[in-house]
Amino acid sequence: MRLFITCWLVYGLFFATEVVREHYLAVAIGDHVSFRVDEYQGLHPDLFETEGYGWHIGNNPGASMIAAVPYAVFRPLIGAISGRAQQARRARDQIEPPTYETEWPRARAFYTEAWRRGMDIKLGLAALVTQIFCMAPLSALAVVLMFLVLRRVFGSDRTAFWLALLYAFGTPVFLRTGFLNQNLLLGHAAFLGFIALWNPMGWEWSWERRAAVAGLSAGLCVLLDYSGVVALSGLFLYGLVKRRSEGSTRDALRSGSFFVLGTLGPILLLWFYQWKSFGHPFLPGQHWMPPVRWSELGYQGYGLPQLDILIALAIDHRFGIFTSCPLFLPALAYPFLRRRFRHDLPATEAAVAFLLFLGFWVFFGGSNYTRLQYNTGIRYLAPTFPFLFLPSAVVLVWLPSMGAYFLSLLTLLINISLAMVREVERALGVLDPVLRTLVGGFMLPALHTLSLMQEFAPLARRQVSPLPLFVLAGAIVYGIWASPWRRDRDRRTGATELSKE
Repeated sequence: MRLFITCWLVYGLFFATEVVREHYLAVAIGDHVSFRVDEYQGLHPDLFETEGYGWHIGNNPGASMIAAVPYAVFRPLIGAISGRAQQARRARDQIEPPTYETEWPRARAFYTEAWRRGMDIKLGLAALVTQIFCMAPLSALAVVLMFLVLRRVFGSDRTAFWLALLYAFGTPVFLRTGFLNQNLLLGHAAFLGFIALWNPMGWEWSWERRAAVAGLSAGLCVLLDYSGVVALSGLFLYGLVKRRSEGSTRDALRSGSFFVLGTLGPILLLWFYQWKSFGHPFLPGQHWMPPVRWSELGYQGYGLPQLDILIALAIDHRFGIFTSCPLFLPALAYPFLRRRFRHDLPATEAAVAFLLFLGFWVFFGGSNYTRLQYNTGIRYLAPTFPFLFLPSAVVLVWLPSMGAYFLSLLTLLINISLAMVREVERALGVLDPVLRTLVGGFMLPALHTLSLMQEFAPLARRQVSPLPLFVLAGAIVYGIWASPWRRDRDRRTGATELSKE
């Protein structure tokens, strides 16, 4: 619980103000229980109109459906604040939008148009609510799940705890948790399904129940994004193999049937969404999108894997998975060092983790839209984060202390900088946020955005520092971990564990 609250707090502190296509559908569901986003037409290039069905987003609806829940809860408050802001503007006879002093022209154009429509405050608060009450807690839960797995692998709470924190803030999980993102949510869902089948924690659940949970997670992966078919296929085959190794072919088929039953809810919901939005239950939203860059290649921009895309996904200086997170590099050495490890993953689970990574890598190697990651940093391979981290953690614990500390500090520096600066489009790619952090100091994305808006000019003039918020958050975290009764309980628990050893 303490680990969860700590991660939730820090993730929320680093809220980023990006409004993405999934926000429009989330707000439409929360406002009107509708899949149509007609009122937001022109605010995002991925919103398009289908004759007879109105305007929709060109992506699967899972992330929006999840985020719509906290938005609906806070909708009255968001409406009241937005309404008061519009009244204040009318009272000042403010008819022209204030300046947004960002260097990115599309961001300026979006802010200007949203302001003219009276939607800037509403969309900004919607982004805040969906991050703090959707992305942040779900990523915090994923960190807790990683901790529970690692404590079984290494037999040590302390080792598992520090590695879980490294997963939370030393990988691009930190960057992608900043705003609503279906790719990272897909990774969380796939990891949950993987753990349900593996069961390293020894849950006293029947195989059928675990298979159904894994199927539900796999179906959710597809509801979030069509790349989820990689997770669904991999988890289904993994469940069959694992159950067959522990029982009979009949047992495996029975568990497989429960897995399929688990997938039905999310899959049927996806088909219902596609039918209501486009008139056809089985064709993806991308099928109806108007022509855009690369859409003429293959099927709506998707075709066979391309070598240049595969290389870019791995080592591009702006969004490569190994350049964005050097901590994942030890995973490449894992298969060659297995015999030397004191603690290790089971062979089947290690193989599945690598195969899932390879599956997503090859899948996105065929998507020409993968090239667009330069504008937000690593995104498409986000589902692979937990599966690469597990073998990397094993190698990291095996490394000499100096090597492990150096790699950990390097990956923390890169990913904390990415979470603060969030811009990799310049020539140096992921190194640019690092240099800006080292030279310019700490920052918080939301404070930085507000400081660029003329409407909040006093904030910019006073050069508000994020340090007071860091100090406040640090005090809260210290209070969570340093309360006397918890220290006493930890001592008793530690003494009991030591006597057992």
